[in-house]
Amino acid sequence: MRWRVNNETRQRLLADQAERAESFVQRFQGLMGRTLLPVGEGLHIVPCNSIHTFFMRIAIDVAFLDKEGRVVKQMAALPPWRATSVYFRAHSVLELPAGVLTASGTQEGDLLSFEPVRPSTEGGGAG
Repeated sequence: MRWRVNNETRQRLLADQAERAESFVQRFQGLMGRTLLPVGEGLHIVPCNSIHTFFMRIAIDVAFLDKEGRVVKQMAALPPWRATSVYFRAHSVLELPAGVLTASGTQEGDLLSFEPVRPSTEGGGAG
């Protein structure tokens, strides 16, 4: 399932095709090995309060979120081969293409919302 992520505080779209990583394997893999993260995509890691960018090839924007979806810490353009501190107030992490947080004006304290993207039913039905 894909997710639409909005910054409710700023009324800005952050991603319209974000994925969610909830299993151990999904959370461990994260964005490792990706050579591109297009605008509109992202990865929401749940639960999570610390990340690393080891073995990554791209810089990413990172927002640490509390259980309500409020940004408790953010980092712009975190380069590969870095590790963050543990943020005990964080319940999840949203990883986005570098530049998205700055372009959207997202700041610590902003409230983010996650809405499932419904698959298109055009082109035929199940039978």
